[in-house]
Amino acid sequence: QVQLVESGGGLVQAGGSLRLSCAASGRAFSTYAMGWFRQAPGKEREFVAAISWSGGFTTYPDSVKGRFTISRDNAKNTVYLQMNSLKPEDTAVYYCAASRNLGIAPSTSSLYNDWGQGTQVTVSS
Repeated sequence: QVQLVESGGGLVQAGGSLRLSCAASGRAFSTYAMGWFRQAPGKEREFVAAISWSGGFTTYPDSVKGRFTISRDNAKNTVYLQMNSLKPEDTAVYYCAASRNLGIAPSTSSLYNDWGQGTQVTVSS
């Protein structure tokens, strides 16, 4: 129901920071929970962060907790992922996703309905 376009990926040295953006279409953006996932070559898609429709609840896996922050600006139909203290193991294609699920912030990829094309993040050692 929404179209998503990621941007902000690139090459960064270990310990550096990067901010990803996801621009969404449609007036219903504020009713969707939003999430970020990533996938490295030869590995399964991994949950990174999620935020409720109101922005009042966020959740992260232990692998990024304390380093990554998800936020949203419903007036701009945009969700962000601020990534600090980046590590080489963070290297992956990062995908933005929208969920119509009744859960406030799903962490399972199957609960997301719409996906962006992805943006590459490469962290050098």
